[in-house]
Amino acid sequence: MADHTFDLVVLGGGSGGYAAALRAADLGSRVALIEKDKLGGTCLHRGCIPTKALLYSAEVADSVRDAEKNGIIVSFEGVDTERLAAYRDSVVARKFKGLEGLVRARGITVVQGSGRLVGPSSVAVGDDVYTGRNLVLATGAVARTLPGLELGGRVITSNEALQLDSIPSSVIVLGGGVIGVEFASLWRSLGAEVTIVEALPHLLPAEDEAISKGLERAFRRREIDFRLGVPFRSARETESGVQVTLDNGDEIEAELLLVAVGRAPVTAGIGLEDAGVQLERGFVVTDERLQTSVPGIYAVGDIVAGPQLAHRGFQQGIFVAEEIAGLAPTVVDDALVPRVAYCSPEVASVGLSEAEAIARYGAESVSAVSSYEYSLAGNARSEILGTNGVVKIVRLADGPVVGMHLLGARVGELVGEAQLTVGWEAHPEDVAPFVHAHPTQNEALGEAFLKLAGKPLHAL
Repeated sequence: MADHTFDLVVLGGGSGGYAAALRAADLGSRVALIEKDKLGGTCLHRGCIPTKALLYSAEVADSVRDAEKNGIIVSFEGVDTERLAAYRDSVVARKFKGLEGLVRARGITVVQGSGRLVGPSSVAVGDDVYTGRNLVLATGAVARTLPGLELGGRVITSNEALQLDSIPSSVIVLGGGVIGVEFASLWRSLGAEVTIVEALPHLLPAEDEAISKGLERAFRRREIDFRLGVPFRSARETESGVQVTLDNGDEIEAELLLVAVGRAPVTAGIGLEDAGVQLERGFVVTDERLQTSVPGIYAVGDIVAGPQLAHRGFQQGIFVAEEIAGLAPTVVDDALVPRVAYCSPEVASVGLSEAEAIARYGAESVSAVSSYEYSLAGNARSEILGTNGVVKIVRLADGPVVGMHLLGARVGELVGEAQLTVGWEAHPEDVAPFVHAHPTQNEALGEAFLKLAGKPLHAL
């Protein structure tokens, strides 16, 4: 076996892995980045970027259908799936080319192949061994399934959904989390009949209940069906599609079944346990500085329990590179990681829901937590965009904002201010004096802060 020695060896070239590699190279390290597929990982090639490109096409389709309301006479004649795929692929290709350029410019050695730990500081790829003073594990996640549910044929995951060469006439989406609601929204805009099955009581069950209920109302208006609080029992393929049976005995039929019940960490079969890396429920166990049970081996991204989000992976990759370099970077709590679901309408949030805040702080006082909801019906820009929705702010009594929750078209673009407010433990009284441009949806945040500061303008 040939031996290659580096300052840092990164196993996995997705969001967390390539972020660690780029930052470490910036800091003067010699870096090897091992990736079995393509740089960028799931996010760039099978997740965030292609799905959001298709969701934008879906938004265009809805805009064309509604254009007459805005005085524009056009007609919606259908979806050209070949051009739709070409648009999606062109976005991915440009981002991929840019990423390759960044990695090349930093002088990072990219190793194509499957890696396996062969010791506390070495990764084997075929007959070659790559040794580093430190290792970063960033192998990502894959789609989960359920016991007794076999994938294949008309039972697909998001990977296969992105590669369909036609728009299904009808789909059952198993799972009402982010992936489920995004594909449901996308397919509905492109003309499919959609039913979501979610075992928990609400869509996006991890979000504040007020936001989940608002999304459910919006989906009803869009004629997206959903079955909540009813677990899945079984599925079988028929001559024309898939028949799903729920735990209450109800049966639903559709052309396809999308399984969107979460993602599992890729940690099996790559030598982690042999190297002494501790796992729990398949996730790599780390301390608060993201170091594993083996000194010098770190883990980032979806293999570390917590929100499985690309931007969390980016932040963790940068953090670890700076930690290894001795820069003592700041730890970012998972509660401060912003979350966005790019369905129509969008959902964005950061921090604690009202229920979580009460559970954490309610013992201090009956009125320890308060909240306010500002309807986008009062926002001029939202009226122009034709969106309904709400801004909900959760604060401690006479204290800081601990959670912000948004529902409406394009509210994902507002979550940056929300993250700063929660992350810096700002009080509404601190933010209220700042000027929010008019007319913008950003004003809705300003109005909510004014209300909580006791000096409402357009809020009652």
